Amino acid sequence: MDSDPMSINLNQPTLFDFTGSSSGTVELFPAVWSAAEELTSPDPELRQAALERLAALNAIRLSPLIAYLTATRILEPDLPLRKRVVQLLGDVLASDEGGRPAPDIVVRHLSTYLSQMRTRPIIALLQVAELDPALEAAAARLFNACPNGGSHLVDIVSDRKAPVALRVQAVRMIGLVGYLDTLSTLERLEARLTARIKGQQSMPFAPPSGPDESELLPAVQIAIGRLRSR
Repeated sequence: MDSDPMSINLNQPTLFDFTGSSSGTVELFPAVWSAAEELTSPDPELRQAALERLAALNAIRLSPLIAYLTATRILEPDLPLRKRVVQLLGDVLASDEGGRPAPDIVVRHLSTYLSQMRTRPIIALLQVAELDPALEAAAARLFNACPNGGSHLVDIVSDRKAPVALRVQAVRMIGLVGYLDTLSTLERLEARLTARIKGQQSMPFAPPSGPDESELLPAVQIAIGRLRSR
């Protein structure tokens, strides 16, 4: 039979991957859809409750569509809720307690979304890692799916108008993930920071260059060491 010339093959995230561990979950559809709808509610308490229901149903790990929807909450304005989003998404990109990875289709759809992150979601992730060091590893797994993340992170590191703590976290993430394409930029930044600090030390009467140099330089040096060791 000839195919319909008007048909369009849309690559949409499917609700569940019915292979292996996700089989038999169709009975959860009503609960999943209800929680997914409330995840977009303007009420942060409803969003929080919806996220926890999705987590309890394991839908974020088993459904490409729900994983994708959850990833859009990386820009969640409610910081505690955003932290939970990062934790759950980081879990999807790691093996479970039994050593089993999430279904390939879920990882693919989530990684595709994360690969397109730009400055706003990158800053949102950095804020989570900065405020809760326990989530730094989860944030790093999300960054690991973003091959162009290094260029955005190094721009933040080099931006003297950005908060120092955010710049430090950005350079830490560069080292943790291993963005090798940033190495030459970090080396130049290290040289500039070192020169400024030495200049200040040799001329104590000169106006101070600001607190960022002394706080940022050690983090830059650690990141450079990690990148060179790869």
